[in-house]
Amino acid sequence: MYKRSNQGWIKHIDFIIWDEVALQLAYVIAYMIRHGLEIPYFIPVYGILALVFAIVDLLISAVFNTMHNVLTRGFFKEFAQSVKQALLVLAGMSIFMFSSQTGDKYSRVMVYLTAILHVFIGYIIRLLWKPMVFALGKGYKKKKSMILVTDEAHVKEIVDRHNEAERFVYSGLVLTDRNATGEEICGIRVVADIKNAAAYICREWVDEVFVYPSQLTEIDIKRTELSESVEGFIDDSLQSFVKKDYRNGTTEEVQGSDLGLFIEQCRQMSVPLHICLPMSNIGGKSFIEKVGGYRVITTTDNYASPIQLAVKRLMDITGALIGSLITLFIILIIGPKIKKESPGPVLFKQVRIGRNGKRFTCYKLRSMYMDAEERKRELQENNRMQDGMMFKMDFDPRIIGNKIVDGKQVTGIGEYIRRTSLDEFPQFFNVLLNQMSLVGTRPPTEDEWEKYKYHHRARLATKPGITGLWQVSGRSGITDFEEVVRLDTEYIQNWSIGLDIRILLKTIKVVLKKDGAM
Repeated sequence: MYKRSNQGWIKHIDFIIWDEVALQLAYVIAYMIRHGLEIPYFIPVYGILALVFAIVDLLISAVFNTMHNVLTRGFFKEFAQSVKQALLVLAGMSIFMFSSQTGDKYSRVMVYLTAILHVFIGYIIRLLWKPMVFALGKGYKKKKSMILVTDEAHVKEIVDRHNEAERFVYSGLVLTDRNATGEEICGIRVVADIKNAAAYICREWVDEVFVYPSQLTEIDIKRTELSESVEGFIDDSLQSFVKKDYRNGTTEEVQGSDLGLFIEQCRQMSVPLHICLPMSNIGGKSFIEKVGGYRVITTTDNYASPIQLAVKRLMDITGALIGSLITLFIILIIGPKIKKESPGPVLFKQVRIGRNGKRFTCYKLRSMYMDAEERKRELQENNRMQDGMMFKMDFDPRIIGNKIVDGKQVTGIGEYIRRTSLDEFPQFFNVLLNQMSLVGTRPPTEDEWEKYKYHHRARLATKPGITGLWQVSGRSGITDFEEVVRLDTEYIQNWSIGLDIRILLKTIKVVLKKDGAM
């Protein structure tokens, strides 16, 4: 029976447990420094606080996957990660104390001191535990025996990627492109050629097999049902052999390449197989799942766990509820001024393109005259976006109140609400409707979308947002659409809850400074 290794954040549960221990040690020491030599767990108020600390730390580790690549992180990265873990836990505790209105019951000095001690104790424990993990996994007898099956050209690449933290060692090598039995390549002895590899595995100590084909056709096999009358005429060779299923009495002929037949033979022997599909040039992240009853490999730029998506949606709903209330207040104040300078509706509705090409109605405070879309064609030559993929002007006469008086540019309410980003607030309604997110990519208009090339569509791989990475990286100062696409793609590829929080904080700073608002 094959034991599957842990996936996701739980993969490093030992480090998560040690971090919990470090946090509790920090908590006890901080309490003793602040209140004297007592154990805080025996005091009801501080006992509950210790439990909340533990829960918050576990949630941070799960949601932000803070132990990712913990075994390969260097000293500096590990310290930076320790600081990040402690700050996230502190932020979570601050939210808890504020929302529960229990902040006055606890010593704030003790809470902050716990965070500081958490950094150093957690860092030291991780540094001490890493060599223990390596030591516990070292030794040929303690690790699984893995046979590597590949062509000679890929051996060095595969061996170089192997590290001592792996739970196996390569105990033998099988080449698919030549018979090199007895030779040693990159420190691994060639134990058989591909034609005799199954026979070797059948008689030797082999726990698992790792197959690295150079192309997909190498692992193709075909099965054809046979009747007993013709079964005896099939040559049991490497190009074709008869497989009998004794559980239901069926007989079938199996044909394919040498590697394909070897894979089938390993399956018959119930030897666990790891097949690395030769699709590394696709890029992005890959994982195995079931679609329509078929086992498939899925590739994508990035993906989120159900917990991460739930947290993001909770952030969206919370922010949208607050933003929607502010929007109603803004409409009451600004609405009459908009109607006075330009009769018509206060809200501007426009069809935008959302995630994966789905259309939705986007809401904004109307900052332009009613005939803005018709006049857009006349002003295309003044578009400062270099490739015409988006439309932006330095002084747009379509904006309410913008006009030239005695050779000078005069602005009005329209320019004010755009400069202060007040026009964006009704998009909180779209967030409540789950059409947009607080953070994402800018949703294109239909005419912009029609000009998209293949790589431009990458921007639609996530839900559009009120703000995003490119908005806080230059906003109106960016005039190259390809730079917009690059930043949006970078956001998608590196997405995390932490990145969303950083963008939101930076957005508040940018809006308050009125730094290039669009």
